[in-house]
Amino acid sequence: MLYRFKSRASPPFVMLEVHARQLFDIIGKTPERKGIVTVEQMPGAIAALEAAMAREHRNVHNDDDYAVEGHDEDAEKHHVGLRQRATPLLHMLKDSLADKKDVMWEV
Repeated sequence: MLYRFKSRASPPFVMLEVHARQLFDIIGKTPERKGIVTVEQMPGAIAALEAAMAREHRNVHNDDDYAVEGHDEDAEKHHVGLRQRATPLLHMLKDSLADKKDVMWEV
């Protein structure tokens, strides 16, 4: 299943369900078929995403052996982390907050 995110302040994007659910969990939203992040909720959502991205960055760069179990070294080089997955939503939230427009999603 794909989630489509849209805002009047930013181009839309789509995301696989498994990755969208991770972001919903971080920003405190329930992964429903349709939803909204209001302008009032955006500062908290932005802060939560940035904190999660910083935690991931610290964890990856502070461990000597941070390979994902079962992945070889080459696969680890191509690992897509939270920073890459969250960036489109983070940009959309920031642009939408600046323009005072809600962010919506739907399946």
